[in-house]
Amino acid sequence: MLSPSAEWDRIEREPATVGGLFTGYVCILAAIPAVAGLIGGQLFGHGAFGISIKPSLGAAITIAVLGYVGALVMTFVLGSVIDALAPSFGAEKNRVQAFKVAAYSGTAGWVAGVLQILPALGFIVVLAGLYGCWLLFLGLPRVMKAPADKAPGYAIVTILIAIVAAVVIAAATTAIGGLAGYAGFKGLGGGAHGDKVSGSVELNGHKVDLGQLQAASERAEALSKQPQKAVSPDALKALLPDSVAGYSRSSVESSSSGSGDVSIVVATGEYQQNDHAFRLEITDLGPIGAMSALASGMGAHSSKETADGYEKVATIDGRLTSEEWSRGSNSGKYSVVIADRFSVQASGSAANVDDLKQAVRAVDANRLEGLAR
Repeated sequence: MLSPSAEWDRIEREPATVGGLFTGYVCILAAIPAVAGLIGGQLFGHGAFGISIKPSLGAAITIAVLGYVGALVMTFVLGSVIDALAPSFGAEKNRVQAFKVAAYSGTAGWVAGVLQILPALGFIVVLAGLYGCWLLFLGLPRVMKAPADKAPGYAIVTILIAIVAAVVIAAATTAIGGLAGYAGFKGLGGGAHGDKVSGSVELNGHKVDLGQLQAASERAEALSKQPQKAVSPDALKALLPDSVAGYSRSSVESSSSGSGDVSIVVATGEYQQNDHAFRLEITDLGPIGAMSALASGMGAHSSKETADGYEKVATIDGRLTSEEWSRGSNSGKYSVVIADRFSVQASGSAANVDDLKQAVRAVDANRLEGLAR
């Protein structure tokens, strides 16, 4: 990895067999990211965008094994592609030499895979994979003896095919993992019964019931496939109270965007009292409601405290709820998603966060649920 040009020259000359490359090199190094990912997932979970999921041990082992097998398959496919393309670019067709390129160009990604023990360092693994493409670009013409004028094209075409193959293999292993993961729950913290799943996974440090999560996924899928027609702006405006918690409504407006089944409608009221003012918004989320249904089913939960205030997200009585407050500016926001479709949010300056909560609760939730039906 540190002196690739000189190393490729040595690799080109050394004796090898396809079987020896796999058993003595690929099978060993490809296990590093699989094992490290298994350990890291159980210690810290997997995640992005503030969401961390810790799978059960059975599911984690399934994912690790499939990832390992996928790496072996990818290496075999890459070696075969390099060998098959050789005549088209004036290179020597040689199966062993082709598999040398496929095996050794994966070194950077496999070695860096040890960092998957700490998921936060996962981006380094991605960078190492990109460096592997550079290693292939350097090694391919040397090992396959491609003419200088055709070598860049040979390498670029090979890399593009490798990317496509990687996507296909990843999709296949993910699909298999989804099925095998259900089976893996059985006897390892969960089980599968017909088309239903039981057990739990850890999400942001909280246990999530898999049966509940499956039901939420089915609900989200149904909402996305059969979106209801957006309600009229006037229907939402009618739900905004004239006054609440001593604040008087100074203005009201509504808007809509999109068309047909993908419309989003918003009704907004401005409320004032002395030096404080906030906005109360009712939004028909339309197709986005499917995401809130999934988040509610997953028991979305987070909490952050600072010297000045706090932020909270929780699922309360089956409704996704968020709350933010700054003590220094006496401002914040409070929102609730009703019927997996309507977001009711109060945001701005207030005497305290309870005023914002009262404003949200002043909107008739029963009428919104009726509109959702």
